[in-house]
Amino acid sequence: MTRTSIVIPTYNGLDLLRSCVESIRACTAESYEIIVVDNGSGDGTDAYCRAEKIPFISLPGNRGFPGACNLGLLFASGDELLLLNNDVVVSQGWLTNLKAALYSAPNVGIVGPVTNYASGRQQIKTDYADLAGFHRAAALANRANPAKWQETKRLVGLCFLFKRELLDTVGLLDERFSPGHYEDDDYCYRARIKGYRLLIAGDCLVHHEGSASFKEVYRAGWHELLERNRRLFMEKWQVDPESFM
Repeated sequence: MTRTSIVIPTYNGLDLLRSCVESIRACTAESYEIIVVDNGSGDGTDAYCRAEKIPFISLPGNRGFPGACNLGLLFASGDELLLLNNDVVVSQGWLTNLKAALYSAPNVGIVGPVTNYASGRQQIKTDYADLAGFHRAAALANRANPAKWQETKRLVGLCFLFKRELLDTVGLLDERFSPGHYEDDDYCYRARIKGYRLLIAGDCLVHHEGSASFKEVYRAGWHELLERNRRLFMEKWQVDPESFM
């Protein structure tokens, strides 16, 4: 049996982190470990992790999403690596179905779920109004069905599962995109250059609050940050990441 390392970066989002961890513990049948990377929170995240016996890395300041993920990946011991936003809630069958898609062919490198909130093709229409409604919707959506898998050119880093083989081949996230955005587009592009395919697992629905930490910290410069990192991507690859949407 393989083991999945679930790396969760967080910054002053204890309530979100608690909901995320509780959902993983309640809904995951597979072998896994959780690694929290705390970007200098002042809300008691470290005390929570100690009390819950969750391995965590405590940083003195906010290194952003790519830097935090990279530290978690270096610490991880699993056969698969999963980057998970702290504002995601999962439901029954989520990891089973993601792993089925990941191991469906040797050249599948990264898979991601569908969700209520994301850029691009992973966002689907949902009609639930609360988390109880989400779990009811997920009970229907998360019935294993390979016919619902779709090949794609990009996946959003909110829930991003890949093989250790891919990490060994492609390397870590590019921290030039710190504090975040387009590092996931960059990683997907690098994976595709190496011959890996990306899949959206339409039989895995997760709930996403939606860039909660970024909106809190970068409220004033949100659009400027997006545009800056888009330009960085284009300077690096001479291609517009919007063409992969």
